[in-house]
Amino acid sequence: MYWTLELASHLEEAPWPATRDELIDYAIRSGAPIEVIENLQQLEDEGELYESMDDIWPDYPRKDDFFFNEDEY
Repeated sequence: MYWTLELASHLEEAPWPATRDELIDYAIRSGAPIEVIENLQQLEDEGELYESMDDIWPDYPRKDDFFFNEDEY
């Protein structure tokens, strides 16, 4: 399983919190690339809820990780 910012961006509007199956269903309905669906299928399915992309990809970059000043733009 590998994630990139482009792949993860397809789940930004997902209905969080969600189970693995709900995320797979969302990815299919929203037309996400097959890589997103394959990555989601590789998640352990213990019926747990994923609260955000951080639960799926622990190294998911947050807004604070980017070094730019929003006031300048």
